[in-house]
Amino acid sequence: MLEITDLTKQFFGLTAVDHVTTRFERGQVSAIIGPNGAGKTTFFNLVAGTHPPTSGRIVFNGQDVTGMRPDHVARLGIARTFQTTNLFDNATVLDNLIVGHRLRTHSGLWDVLINSRRLQSEERLCREKAREALDFVGLSHVANRIAADITQEERKRVAFALALATDPELLLLDEPAGGVNPEETVGLAALIRKLVDHGKTVCLIEHKMDMIMRLADKIVVLNNGAKIAEGTPAEVRRDPHVIEAYLGTDHRADQGAEHAAV
Repeated sequence: MLEITDLTKQFFGLTAVDHVTTRFERGQVSAIIGPNGAGKTTFFNLVAGTHPPTSGRIVFNGQDVTGMRPDHVARLGIARTFQTTNLFDNATVLDNLIVGHRLRTHSGLWDVLINSRRLQSEERLCREKAREALDFVGLSHVANRIAADITQEERKRVAFALALATDPELLLLDEPAGGVNPEETVGLAALIRKLVDHGKTVCLIEHKMDMIMRLADKIVVLNNGAKIAEGTPAEVRRDPHVIEAYLGTDHRADQGAEHAAV
């Protein structure tokens, strides 16, 4: 589905992503992990078109999307969320979703001025799609609540619903469980699995290792912009480079002590 070849991004001589090659398969949950500053969000920005790569190639469903504008990437079927979910806080949750769906309509100023049939039809469809998305992410009960009054976990779910507005095949989720408690993390992990069960492919950045190890089919580990490991959660958990770079040398020493004790 998504093939990354030798992807590199430099900012003023600093290499943020360093010759990364990997592949994400359809119908799977893939995770990007690594220490702070490892290049994870920059990697997402390159795939989503926010920044053009310095070099390398990005191919989605057989089409080269390297350096393509974000709106064009979105139309091809890639959507992303961000660490912080920015909403119109004085509007209802439902109205926030309707705005998201309106971005996919074709009515113009003339349609608004004459209240055309096309405008009316698109507005009805947007409202229906917004309600369907809220129901899918489990937020029907807060549809008419002002966005400023919902919880952090509910904002995360709204971000999922907004991403679904473009009817994507691939969702890039940047810290989807950031700032929520363990019980809410379990619920968000279940929602991610539900997305995959309904035909979506997910790639996420997340610092909550317990969630990643239970949820991901594949993990890519970055450090200083370079890929240092790739594989199943079990394979990555045992990789000495990952233990040292991401979990720390103390964890590696603890593992050695455990084996010695056994």
